[in-house]
This record gives sequence, structure tokens and C-alpha cells, in this order.
Amino acid sequence: MSNSTSEYVTPLLPQNSETPQHDPIPQNGSISGAVFNISTTMVGAGIMSIPATMKVLGIIPGLIVIVLVAVITDLTVEFMLRCTSSGKAVTYAGMVGESFGWGGSLAVKICVITTNLGVLIVYLIILGDVLCGNEYEGTIHLGILQQWFGIHWWTSRTFALLIVALVIMLPLVMLRRVDSLKYSSALSILLALVFVVICSSMAVTALSSGKTQSVRIFPDFSQVTALDLFTTVPIFVTGFGFHVNVHPIRAELVKPTDMSSAVRISLLISVAIYFAIGFFGYLLFGDSIMPDVLVNFDQNSDSSFGRWLDNVIRLSYALHLALVFPIMNYSLRANIDELLFTKKNKAPLALDTPRFVSLTLVLLAFTYLVAVAIPNVWYFFQFLGSTTIVCLSFIFPAAIILRDMHGISKTRDKVMAIVVIILAVGTSGIAIWTNLNGSSAD
Repeated sequence: MSNSTSEYVTPLLPQNSETPQHDPIPQNGSISGAVFNISTTMVGAGIMSIPATMKVLGIIPGLIVIVLVAVITDLTVEFMLRCTSSGKAVTYAGMVGESFGWGGSLAVKICVITTNLGVLIVYLIILGDVLCGNEYEGTIHLGILQQWFGIHWWTSRTFALLIVALVIMLPLVMLRRVDSLKYSSALSILLALVFVVICSSMAVTALSSGKTQSVRIFPDFSQVTALDLFTTVPIFVTGFGFHVNVHPIRAELVKPTDMSSAVRISLLISVAIYFAIGFFGYLLFGDSIMPDVLVNFDQNSDSSFGRWLDNVIRLSYALHLALVFPIMNYSLRANIDELLFTKKNKAPLALDTPRFVSLTLVLLAFTYLVAVAIPNVWYFFQFLGSTTIVCLSFIFPAAIILRDMHGISKTRDKVMAIVVIILAVGTSGIAIWTNLNGSSAD
């Protein structure tokens, strides 16, 4: 068994038990740093789509779905942590490889690379839209830079994204420990809270003056079908899908057992942020809410103060995404390295400077070039939440519990794993079918 799994147990950073005293990268990560990094992974680009899900689901079902996905996320992460503690693998791919061999390990790597690469490209595209404008449903929306300074070569998407990549992202992606990103992650969460505060303040102000939109407590089946409800689930799955960062964050904690507490605290923070954004965004814009609520804030305001608020929201969200980028890049880089350099005698990535720097620069350059060359990959991205992210978040963790290579699964665990797989496959299948039919109908 040790021969068949040896290629799966090379971590990005050494384990505590195997780390010599002179190791230049000690495992001294804090639980607060873990909370910031996990929360940042979850509160990424998905927060702007949450208000539109409330329009489809209604307020109460929307809250129920958010809580349900969070509970299943906690359950599947607990599956992963237990299997990791019982086995020898210290990476996600290695953990699945212990149960399903080389094929299972490869499937995880492909899903992580596909998902994270797609997410990072979309992050840069959104940044380009906010800073340099875009065209939505035939309407041209100017970016902040163009509104402030006019249309010039230095306000173009190509130049603006290059500056963001070099000035903000490059220094952060060059950090070798995931715990080193805790400060940028904390700032990212703070920026998300700024959006919540501004949006809720605007909604309360509109409510006091009788200008809020009517909201639905439950779905209006005269406007949506029962199948349409399932199309909202992938949005929440994508939002809570931080499973690819479980192993890197856990590996750096002084006490790996603190990971469960960090996950639950992060889930509570994310649930609160998601529901607040969904409720107040929907209350503010009602049925006019767009799939991306930033488009609503992009609409011209009647007052200079309103326009200033709109700009603050858009800029804070752009910076929020720029700070989420490094944490998603971390697990992407680790899985690409694990795929390309699986030999046991290879040094951990963080300790191999030429390999680390070259892989980091290539990934940053590639995502930048694709985001500039192909400014619209939404059709591809909307299916990630129903395919690769569902596999990484729910199906793979449940499958290893059913496989039970370490003899740790109780009957209750296996029943829960079966339920998770049925829910994941069922909701994802319906969502894909509904989206495809909707696309073909359009």
C-alpha cells in the first residue's frame, strides 16, 4: 500500500511531525489566520449573485438553502479532516488517492485546476469590468477609471489589469505560506463588510422613506418554475466551496485539531454575510435586481452622494476580489505542482525557489492574458458550480467515507454520505438541465 500511495503524500509544506527544527518555514499558523483565509475563500465573487437568488427563492427559502449548504459543507469538511488524520496523505488529491488510487488522485487535481483557474480568470474579468467597463445586454457601462479620467490607453482593460496584477497580486502570490495571507484575507473580509454596511444602510434609508421595492417571502410560481429553484443551488455551493484549501491551511496550524473550530467560525461569518447581502440587496432593488448586483449599483444615481456611494461599493468589491485571488491561487499552484512534480525526492514547493517562482509567474501571466483576450467566460463559469465544485465540495468527501479505507466510518456517517451524494447529484443534474434548456430557449 505504501508504494501505491507514495506519490500522493508530498505536501506543499512539511508536516509538523516531519519538520526539522531548522526548517525556514515552521508550522505556526494561528486559528484566527485560518478563519480569515477560509472566510475569504467563501466570500469571493459569489456574494454579488446572492441577492438575485432571493428574487427566485424568496427570503425564507433563501435563508434555509444558505443554512443547509453551510451544514452540508461542515459535514463534508469534517469527513475530510477525519480521513486526513487517519491516513498518511497531507493533500486533497493524496487523501482521495489513498481510497481510489491514481485515478481518484488525478480526478481531484483536474477538478481543482479547472475550478480555480476558471475562478481566477473570472476574478480578473470582474476587476476589468469594474475598472474599465463592459457591455451588459446591449448597454455599455463605463468603468470607474473611464468615468473619472475619460477613455485613454491607460484606462483600458489591458493596462489597468496589468497594474493590478503587478502591484497588488504579485507580491501576495509570492508569499510561500498560506498563513501569511491572513492579513490580506482579513482586509478582504473587511471590504465585504463595507459592502454589507453600505447596502443595508441604503436599504434602511429607502425603507424609512417608503422607497424600497416589494420583496417575496416565498417563491412566486407565476414567474418561476420549481426547476428554476434548483439553479440557485450551484451559486451557494460555489460560495461555500473552500474544500481545496482545507489541507494547506490545516498543514500550517500549530494544532491541526483547531481546523474544525476555524471552519465553523468561518461558516457562521459567511452565512451572516450572505444572508445580509441577499436580504438588503433584494430589499433595495426588488425585481429589478440583476444576476450581478454590481450592475444595479452601476446605474446613474440622482445625487452626487449616491454616485460617490456607488463608486465606493464598486471599488471596495474590486479590491476585495484582488485580495481573494492569492488564496485561490495558492491551492491551484499546489495542485499543478503535485501533478507535474510527483517524485518523492522533490523538495516541497515552498522550499524550491526556482520551481516556486517560475510556476507562480506562469500562472499569474496566464490568467492575465486569458482575462484580457476572452473578457466573457460566464457561460463556462456558471457550470462549474454544478460540476467540478460539487465534486470537490460534496461528492469526493462523501465517497471516501463510503470507501472507508481507514475503518473510521460509522453507519450514520455512511448514511449521511449517501444522502449528500444523492442531493449533490440530483440538484446539480436538475440545475444543468434547466440552464441548458434556458440557454437553448434563449
